[in-house]
Amino acid sequence: MVEELLTAAAATGSAGALYLSAAARVIKQYERGVVLRFGRLRHGIRPPGFTLVVPFIDRLHKVNMQIVTMPVPAQEGITRDNVTVRVDAVVYFKVVDAAAAIIRVEDYRFAVSQIAQTSLRSIIGKSDLDDLLSNREKLNQGLELMIDNPAVEWGVTIDRVEIKDVSLPETMKRSMARQAEADRERRARVINADAELQASKKLAEAAGVMSETPAALQLRLLQTVVAVAAEKNSTLVLPFPVELLRFLERAAQNPPLVGQQAPPVPQSTTALHVHDPHLHDPLDTFRASRGTPEPPVHEPAPSPHVRDDDTGTAGCI
Repeated sequence: MVEELLTAAAATGSAGALYLSAAARVIKQYERGVVLRFGRLRHGIRPPGFTLVVPFIDRLHKVNMQIVTMPVPAQEGITRDNVTVRVDAVVYFKVVDAAAAIIRVEDYRFAVSQIAQTSLRSIIGKSDLDDLLSNREKLNQGLELMIDNPAVEWGVTIDRVEIKDVSLPETMKRSMARQAEADRERRARVINADAELQASKKLAEAAGVMSETPAALQLRLLQTVVAVAAEKNSTLVLPFPVELLRFLERAAQNPPLVGQQAPPVPQSTTALHVHDPHLHDPLDTFRASRGTPEPPVHEPAPSPHVRDDDTGTAGCI
C-alpha cells in the first residue's frame, strides 16, 4: 500500500513538473505577451516576468516593445524637375499596441518596410532636387506623416524618419560644380568691382586734397621712391610728370598756322635749308589736311654759287 502511494506521488510529481515545464513562460522586460486560446485572443496582455499558459491550448506571442531601427533600401526615382536620383532613408518605430500588432497585420516589420519604400518613392516624385539636398527637415516630416497614417492601425507608431543619402548622376554633379564655380566667380567680380568703386572715391578725394596743395603731390612721389628703395631693388622706376603730359597735349591741340609769322631764328643758327622741288615737302601734307591752298611754287633763281650739275639736290650752304 505504501509503495503504491509512493508510486502515485512520484507519478503525480512527474506529471506536475512536466506540466509546469510546458506551461511556464518568461517574458522579458522589453516584451509583452499576447495569448491566443484556441485561436481566439485572450483579454489582457501578459506583463513582463513569469507567467503560465495552458499547454497545447494556449499559444503565447511575445512582442518587442523597443524602438526598432529599420533601414530603407535605396529607391531610384525621378524628381519633379526631371532629375534621376537614388535616395535611401532610415525609419525608427515602436509597437504601442501588442495585440493590434499581432491581430491586424501579418508581419508588422515587413509592412512598415514596404510602406516606407513606397512613401519614399512618392516623396521623391513630389519634390525638387534642391529640396532633397537642402530642405530635408520638411521632407522628413512629410515622409514620417505618410508612413505613420497606415501604421497607426497596426499598433505601430513612427518615432522618426531620416533621409540618409541622395545619390546624383556624375553629369549632374559636374553641372552643379560648374554652377557653383560660376556663382562664386560672379560674387568675386561683384566684390572686386565694389572695392574698385570705393577705392576710386577715396582716390578722388585724395586728388582733390592734393590739387589744393601741389607740394603734397611731390611729397607723395618722394614717399613712393622711399618705399621702392626700401626693398633693395636695383631698378628704380620714376613716374612721368603729369604736367609735362598736359603741356605736350596742349601743344598738339594748338599747332602753328601757315600764315603765322615764324619766330625769329637765333643768330647762332648757321645752317640754311634749301627746298628741293623734286623732293616731297612735309608742309604739303599738312596744308592738305587743313584745307589750306598751296602757295604758288616759284622756280628759284639760279645762284651763282650753285653749279649746273648740282641742280636737283638739297644741301646746306
